Amino acid sequence: MTQPGERPQERALRRWYAGAWVLFGLVPPAIAVWDQPESTRSATMALLSMLGLCYPITGTFPGNPALRRNTFLGALIAGIGAVSYLMDGAASLLIVSLPHFWILAGSPRRAVVLSGAATAATVAADAARTAPGGEHLSGNSIAAVVGAAAGILFGLWMHRVVGRHDERARLLAADLADAERRLAEAQRRQGATDERERLAREIHDTLAQGFASIVVLAEAARNGLGADPGRSAQQLVSIEQTARENLAEARVLVGAASQGEVAPGSVARTLRRTLDRFAEDTGLTVTADLPDVDCDQTTRIALLRCTQESLANVRKHAAASTVGVVLERHPHGVELEITDDGRGFVVVESRGFGLDGMRRRLAELGGELTVTSSPGDGTRILAMIPAKA
Repeated sequence: MTQPGERPQERALRRWYAGAWVLFGLVPPAIAVWDQPESTRSATMALLSMLGLCYPITGTFPGNPALRRNTFLGALIAGIGAVSYLMDGAASLLIVSLPHFWILAGSPRRAVVLSGAATAATVAADAARTAPGGEHLSGNSIAAVVGAAAGILFGLWMHRVVGRHDERARLLAADLADAERRLAEAQRRQGATDERERLAREIHDTLAQGFASIVVLAEAARNGLGADPGRSAQQLVSIEQTARENLAEARVLVGAASQGEVAPGSVARTLRRTLDRFAEDTGLTVTADLPDVDCDQTTRIALLRCTQESLANVRKHAAASTVGVVLERHPHGVELEITDDGRGFVVVESRGFGLDGMRRRLAELGGELTVTSSPGDGTRILAMIPAKA
């Protein structure tokens, strides 16, 4: 007989108790009545069999579960009283049957009332059986009353203990739900923060650098219109190319294109195009050792971003005349070294967004950025990305 909302552990415990009830509640009276007269033995065995069959049968009937439970409990009270009337020793059946009232009654009040009713039926039936002999309160009745009282007290105590446990479980569940909610909210905020930082880094490394190049080229082209029209025309072409690249980058940022459209081909060709554009726009001497290193798209884009940021810093801050770029494949991964002979700077005092962005970008791939520089000695940028297992 399954109750609504019953947990699997509770269902298993009730099944174990049902087996114990049959073994220690119904079997002993059946054994004890075996040497009684035929009429007593037959009637008692019929009652015990009815009680044993009533428990599973009432659980299979369709209809209201509360009505099925009440039907079984009513039959149990009547059966205990009838067994008490037929033979001596029904107190043991009553005591073993008491947990039924606490399990199925639905509330402590009803469990106490039904336990009292079963006890009264046992005592009344025993008194009716022994009245002709003048004995009004037999040992069986005393055992029934004492056992029922002890059972009721134990049931009330257990109900209080279980109630406290359930309350603690409810509070813990509420705390857990609140913690999960706060954790989800924190993860959502952290995700939003990470996404903002990623977008800021991408905009700084792509769009912002492109716009800065456009501004510089536009100023140079304007100033050279009269003195060197050919150079100005070349700078206008560079402005157009940079604007197209910025448009492609913007499409990637809004999800309208894949990053493969920004850095197609091998990493060597990608870096070579970037360096050629840089040399053309700035007039600086650029030396490059760019072997055709095999790497995935994520690594290729990270190396491109590091190169673009380093070259932008050279353009804006270094006042250099020469830039060197070396790309190497090692057993432990890929290394990209960018050096210049510019004015240099104090690394520990640098608070630039670009260097921090490069560090975070490489860290996401398990790599690291090493910056070596001092005033008057130029700058060395070393980006390392480990090989994937």
